[in-house]
Amino acid sequence: MLILNMKELLIQYNAIRQHTENICMPLAREDYVVQPVMDVSPPKWHLGHSTWFFETFVLKPHFTAYTEFDSQYNFVFNSYYETIGARVIRTDRGNLSRPSVDDIYSYRQHVNDAMRTLLAGPLTKELTGIITLGLHHEQQHQELLYTDIKYILGHNPLFPAYSTTSVYQEPVVVNTRFLTIPAGIYEIGHQGKDFCFDNEQGRHKVYLGEYKIADQLVTNGEYLAFVKAGAYQDFRYWHAEGWDWVKKNDISGPLYWHLVGGRRMCYTYAGLQELDLSAPVCHISYYEAAAYAAWKGLRLPTEAEWEIASQQFKWGARWEWTNSAYLPYPGFTKAPGAVGEYNGKFMVNQMVLRGASVMTPEGHSRHTYRNFFHPQHQWQFTGIRLAE
Repeated sequence: MLILNMKELLIQYNAIRQHTENICMPLAREDYVVQPVMDVSPPKWHLGHSTWFFETFVLKPHFTAYTEFDSQYNFVFNSYYETIGARVIRTDRGNLSRPSVDDIYSYRQHVNDAMRTLLAGPLTKELTGIITLGLHHEQQHQELLYTDIKYILGHNPLFPAYSTTSVYQEPVVVNTRFLTIPAGIYEIGHQGKDFCFDNEQGRHKVYLGEYKIADQLVTNGEYLAFVKAGAYQDFRYWHAEGWDWVKKNDISGPLYWHLVGGRRMCYTYAGLQELDLSAPVCHISYYEAAAYAAWKGLRLPTEAEWEIASQQFKWGARWEWTNSAYLPYPGFTKAPGAVGEYNGKFMVNQMVLRGASVMTPEGHSRHTYRNFFHPQHQWQFTGIRLAE
């Protein structure tokens, strides 16, 4: 999303803010408040938090005519910004019966009105950058909204559908082949003047030995063979922490897979459906991705290998686990203040994912994007690409 001028910025602002609300349109009011596990936030919290970002980082410090909507909202909707002050702990977001859903939509309207007034006038380069960051931040929460809603409804005993119409077009994987990438010195990291997050900056050289990488993702059918082979009962394929995770949590397959009357079923946005064997496997933890690769006698690519090879294959159906820990690039420094808390302080105990998913908003993906999650997480649209 390259912002060209203030008119374009206003158009992007209106479109992105409206899309967040469109995602929530199929929900019942009761769905807005549910928080089944710590990592899943209630939809109404996403609506409030993404609004709080613009109020806190744009309007309050830069728009003197702005009147704060509710002084308590900073405590309610601050996510992890220590610089900004105290906040509701993450596990308690589902306890917020108040403010109501209607209150939060009123909050969004209040902030939107002020932002549109601000965007009608001249902006400094610094302020334009913060607003652009806020729009990409909201797009991140749009994807989180989709995945959190799926977790909420997918763990309802009735398996209710989110929508009876198709939410996305599922890709079909056929005739996977391995691409050979020659050894050499390559450059990775963002370049150019379009937007990127700070963790993508610091373009630098890396040496890669010759390697091979699959041009397509592992399918449900291929992963089902792993399950049927008893791999979830065989420690040989798992990292020690992964094996402990499997045993402690009684993991027997990807998130949302169910065996119903002998049939392999999967919860989708349309409800419980028969497992599509030709679609890329989804909702896989790093532990599972690494174990599957070991079972196949292969491995996961590093993030540098993925980035260099990505121009030769299609990507964007699943966030793809890599075998790289989430660490700073050479020369990385955290920006001062709360904005510096955005990425840098999470560079520990997490693994890098590359690409995008079918739920990633349009204009929010690029081949240098560095997503990151803890290795046990399954609830995002994560998949597997093999290397050797």
